[in-house]
Amino acid sequence: MFLEDDLFWKSMGVTFAYVFLTIPLKLAFALGIAFVLNFKLRGIGFFRTAFYIPSILGSSVAIAVLWRALFAIDGLLNGFIGVLGFDPVNWLGEPALALTSVTLLRVWQFGSAMVIFLAALQNVPQSQYEAAMIDGASKWQMFMKVTVPLITPVIFFNFIMQTTQAFQEFTAPYVITGGGPTHYTYLFSLYIYDTAFKYFDMGYGAALAWILFLVVALFASIAFKSSKYWVFYSADKGGKND
Repeated sequence: MFLEDDLFWKSMGVTFAYVFLTIPLKLAFALGIAFVLNFKLRGIGFFRTAFYIPSILGSSVAIAVLWRALFAIDGLLNGFIGVLGFDPVNWLGEPALALTSVTLLRVWQFGSAMVIFLAALQNVPQSQYEAAMIDGASKWQMFMKVTVPLITPVIFFNFIMQTTQAFQEFTAPYVITGGGPTHYTYLFSLYIYDTAFKYFDMGYGAALAWILFLVVALFASIAFKSSKYWVFYSADKGGKND
């Protein structure tokens, strides 16, 4: 049944592409901004709030509608491009750009992951940095050899949470592109919805939902199994897990 369903494989492939594009960018932005906001500077609280606000808005239809208007052929983004003297870009109509446009909305909403990273960075013992400085470590070496290993549990937590949400993404592609053009943003959740509630094939829709559940469960299981090689829960056992 699934083997002969071209749309099944198309939507599954789009979903994996969306996940693999969204998660690294979102976590990288979240960690990078959290690192900058960890410095004690005047007015830093304002910027922490400003970067967090987009995540409060969540997967709302209103934000998706505004995003669609922003990336429309006559939208604000193309208006800015026109001021610079360039031709407008069909962000939502070109297959190569449509998925990227949808992805950018979720990357922009990195605030929740950022706050968790910020809390982890503030809990890194200062003594670890002092010891690294005595050993002559550079700023980059301290970040890679001290900061990152100590916050790997938080990196793993954010990875699991954000990946699980990305696999279930629905609102953004449904509102912004409707799954188009030519199914290039047709995530698996949209396929489940159309099958069950547009074509009223509840049985097949339920089977598709179970497939998505199993995919997420398998992905999470692999992530947990592999975490023992790179997630360190103790700083006092030579970099080994408990």
